[in-house]
Amino acid sequence: MTVNTSEPRVTKKLRTEDKEEVDDGIPTPEYSPMDYVSLTSHSGAFGVDPIPISWGHPNPLVRGPVICTVRHSSQRNAIGAHSGSYCVYTGLAVAAGKLNPEYVPNLKLTTPVFRVGPFKAWHDPKKIASIDPFGHCTTEAYAPYLKKGFDIRPTIAVTKAHIDLPECREAIAAGRLKPDGKILMESGQSIVAKAAIEQVWYLPEISRRFGCTEAKLRKSIFQMTNGMYPELITRSDIKIFLPPIGGLTIYIWGDPDTIPDEDIELTCRVHDECNGSDVFGSDICTCRPYLTHAIEECIKTAQRGGCGIVVYFRKEGRSLGEVTKYLVYNTRKRQEGGDSAKNYFNCTEQVAGVQDTRFQALMPDPLHWLGVTKIHNFISMSDMKYNAIVSTGIKIVNRIEIPKELVPQDAQVEITAKVFHGYNAGKAYQGIDEKELENTVGRDYKYDGSDESEEPVIVEEDSS
Repeated sequence: MTVNTSEPRVTKKLRTEDKEEVDDGIPTPEYSPMDYVSLTSHSGAFGVDPIPISWGHPNPLVRGPVICTVRHSSQRNAIGAHSGSYCVYTGLAVAAGKLNPEYVPNLKLTTPVFRVGPFKAWHDPKKIASIDPFGHCTTEAYAPYLKKGFDIRPTIAVTKAHIDLPECREAIAAGRLKPDGKILMESGQSIVAKAAIEQVWYLPEISRRFGCTEAKLRKSIFQMTNGMYPELITRSDIKIFLPPIGGLTIYIWGDPDTIPDEDIELTCRVHDECNGSDVFGSDICTCRPYLTHAIEECIKTAQRGGCGIVVYFRKEGRSLGEVTKYLVYNTRKRQEGGDSAKNYFNCTEQVAGVQDTRFQALMPDPLHWLGVTKIHNFISMSDMKYNAIVSTGIKIVNRIEIPKELVPQDAQVEITAKVFHGYNAGKAYQGIDEKELENTVGRDYKYDGSDESEEPVIVEEDSS
């Protein structure tokens, strides 16, 4: 991509002993020795001089790089660490003597394999505040910093791949998909562009989206992580936070350059991780069949000259985690009357105290990063996702429900409960009433000790 880097960054404090440093406005990096721990938890401490960030500025050099590596602790301008939840494994690698903590990655051959942006939305914090829009072009946008020796890491990686799904081969055999040698191969493989993204939060805007003060947001995260990040409390001058959570992956079928063009068809699904279904095929939910249906529709759209997008978030178990999800499963199956659609949401709240912590307020940001302004086919029944997207100015034309024949047997409980409680049903699911809600019961695993499990029972109203 091409970014405007003509204006030098004016830093908070220049160290004038280096004439070149004064001329280009970029300070000399200060390196933190690894043989002792330097506390930088208070803004007034000696040597603490973070590189300023002007979030939302269109020029990356004026905006400033996100510096969250251990080599420049006094100049670090972000709380947290790179790699999300995997940052702990980096610590293990150092402890085990497998990784030199002063190692700097060679980024020479890592640049994006296709262009993304820049787009107008990159400059609007109300549209992008949970990812760094310049996170994929570190070597280009921040070349002057890298040349001086700063350790600045990408938070987005852009590449291409072939993906191979058995459902695509089945769709070819059934005649729903036809190989074209460009998007879809005879083998059933499809060719995609993809981007992996780490979360980078601009805390003032994150707090605004959640309807709270920045101070309350910082305090809540600090308390609920058992004090893991004291700088959230003590360093109000640092506005960037790299949270220890899963990121997301974007898969693109077709030409990514067509995404911003509202006249070219765009099909999209925003999918939240479900390891049990997505990977292992568990039939208690609709996650994998809805995902593979979306991929099929994305391929068809790309073959028509449009583009298809799947945004895959690491939000396992509605962001409550897989352990909590399995505890909910046990509660559903063991409750009086069995796994009923009527109590579907109540069981989650009984175990977790809340039905859902995905909070879709941050979800549209990757769409804005891609330049999306109009989605012709939104492969989702979720009103929460729909409302979150359209509230940021993206238009949605059609909402596509999962075909009834793709809903697994034990997932009838889930789909019935969701449609009854307001999910966009479409024509296929019209007529789900309170009686059907009460009569829809899932599989009984006989946790009481009997040997055989019973298949789900769907009691349909007599139409005679």
